[in-house]
Amino acid sequence: MDVAADPLQFDQNVKAPIRTQAHRPKFDLLLRRKPCPNHLPLTPSLSPSISMKRLILLASALLLLTACTRHAPSERPNIIFIMADDLGYGDLGSYGQTVIQTPHLDQMASEGMRFTQCYAGSTVCAPSRSVLMTGLHTGHTTVRGNFGKFGVVGLAGNEGRVPLYAEDVTVAEVLKTAGYTTGITGKWGLGEPNTSGHPNDQGFDEWFGYLNQRRAHSYYPDFLWKNKTKVEYPENRDGEQGTYTHDLFTEYALDFLDRNHAKPFFLYLPYTVPHSRYEIPDTAPYTNQPWTDNEKVHAAMVTRLDRDIGRLFQKLKDLHIDSNTIVFFCSDNGAAERWEGRFDSSGALKGRKRDMYEGGIRTPMIARWPGAIAPGQVSDAAWYFADVLPTLADIAGAALPENTDGVSVLPTLRGEEQDLSNRPLYWEFFERGFQQAVRKGDWKAIRLELDGPLELYDLSKDAGETRNVASSHPDVVAEMETILRQSRSPSENWPVPELD
Repeated sequence: MDVAADPLQFDQNVKAPIRTQAHRPKFDLLLRRKPCPNHLPLTPSLSPSISMKRLILLASALLLLTACTRHAPSERPNIIFIMADDLGYGDLGSYGQTVIQTPHLDQMASEGMRFTQCYAGSTVCAPSRSVLMTGLHTGHTTVRGNFGKFGVVGLAGNEGRVPLYAEDVTVAEVLKTAGYTTGITGKWGLGEPNTSGHPNDQGFDEWFGYLNQRRAHSYYPDFLWKNKTKVEYPENRDGEQGTYTHDLFTEYALDFLDRNHAKPFFLYLPYTVPHSRYEIPDTAPYTNQPWTDNEKVHAAMVTRLDRDIGRLFQKLKDLHIDSNTIVFFCSDNGAAERWEGRFDSSGALKGRKRDMYEGGIRTPMIARWPGAIAPGQVSDAAWYFADVLPTLADIAGAALPENTDGVSVLPTLRGEEQDLSNRPLYWEFFERGFQQAVRKGDWKAIRLELDGPLELYDLSKDAGETRNVASSHPDVVAEMETILRQSRSPSENWPVPELD
């Protein structure tokens, strides 16, 4: 590894990236997030007039002062959001897994709240992360697929990697207005180098990992990014396997906690395991199992992830901040492989990654916050990634952007009464034509092609989506049709001419 750019050797005097006027702070947009027009540039738009900008910034400052008064620094919890990559709903012991060992995540569930009906932002990587960051579902968020019509040149040499726009307001930016130090390590997937989607230009003070999601398919790359500096790993060149990136992300996260525990922080930890390729230094404790090599690696990846989450919890205890830190754990979408008969990674759910059925979008979600979340809770509240930004803003006492598709589920986390059943949860997907899905209450509707019929399922009776009851409930179908028509805005990069 290039020692001069060692991501684990930190300069305590390095300041956050300085924004030029073209990369202006977006605190004003917390009050006036722009609607989603048909054509947004990949470069930032012009600043508002000086007088208007001063007025908006003053209003934002007053809101921030109010928020900080409500939540004194000692009361505002630290926030850690951990996300696995392609982990299935059934891959954890607390969700029914009987083969793969996940003792630390199972303990997390026993000490916090386990959600049985939580959903990712999409059925694939980039749009799911865009929903998570912006609080806008895939009918409104900037990045609606892994590849768009335009965008910038990605790893394969083709256009299509669409970054977040400068106008987008992320959860990191929202939390910074409440005084949080923000860090991310792992896989970003929402902006290539020198684009408006770079993590340092989207609210993160510190960043270490993969920008390009396809590069993240290799656990032994020859370089990563630390902020805007390329960190090279010559020991991984020419097919050599010297440094395993998953372990680097854990070490970075632990170091981040060491350096920032004295003040409120937000750590976003989007790990890359157990996404293929199936590469790992050691398949223990499954080495001697009579399985295929890929099965051994998948199981070992999940258990390695679990081990490192145990290390993070121990660090919180060692730093005496465990009781003032809320930790979330989830996956970015459904299982890439169902592993039927071995791990049954989708559990009893239908489908997997790239499907609009439950196995493609439902995710394990665990939240732990000692003293605020009662231990051993299991919730069937239906919520999704669009709710994360409002929830974390609520936890931190931060002002919200004007337009969000989600709601805060903080009352549910605290065990309070909260009715989430009467609002629609929306998804759209483009890799297999244009597909849509919506859930409202116990009803789930799916359209697999633009002019195709609507499938309808009653999840309270049929979580496995085995019985399409559309013909028996024309009134519900009509309501769902209306929701699907009204839930999206046009997108330059993901156009649907028949609807736009």
